[in-house]
Amino acid sequence: MTIPSDEWLVVIDRQKVFAESDWSDWACPDGSFHTTDAAFEALAKAYGDRVVYTRYIAPTPAKDAWVEYFKDWPQFLVPPDDPMYDLTEDTAALAAGHPVVSRDTFGKWGSELAEAIGGARKIALCGVATDCCVITTALAAADAGVAVRVATDACAGSSTENHQRALDTMALFAPLITITDSAAILG
Repeated sequence: MTIPSDEWLVVIDRQKVFAESDWSDWACPDGSFHTTDAAFEALAKAYGDRVVYTRYIAPTPAKDAWVEYFKDWPQFLVPPDDPMYDLTEDTAALAAGHPVVSRDTFGKWGSELAEAIGGARKIALCGVATDCCVITTALAAADAGVAVRVATDACAGSSTENHQRALDTMALFAPLITITDSAAILG
């Protein structure tokens, strides 16, 4: 596989809140976030101008089912500009000059992301967490008829087991979703 000229890279939620386990209960465990750094960087550089970044932000105010959800996670119910929701330093450096889509939903697929990628019908995904924001984005995009490739080595989950479960679930949607890795994408 190689990178088609009409495919975009969507970098899901490479934010401090998911990377810094010394203070965040939402961080990928055991430094697994950072095991994706090299693959993410290689992909981001290879896609050039065709990269968009996303950020999860808490709903303000929380409504409907989110009210109950945030009873378990009140420390994360902060304004969108809180530093915990900033991109990690390495991600921010690569994101400079690229679109950044912020959404208060786990899944990032929607009109904002579709517009940011110029209506492209092919995307590759990397980021975190495989079993939350990556899978919900992949399923929604595929359901909208977008061809999705997921770079497994550039994604991390809430656990090794949940990462694999999410990949296995997305694999059920082939050929709409292709499970691959950065080496195969980069050719």
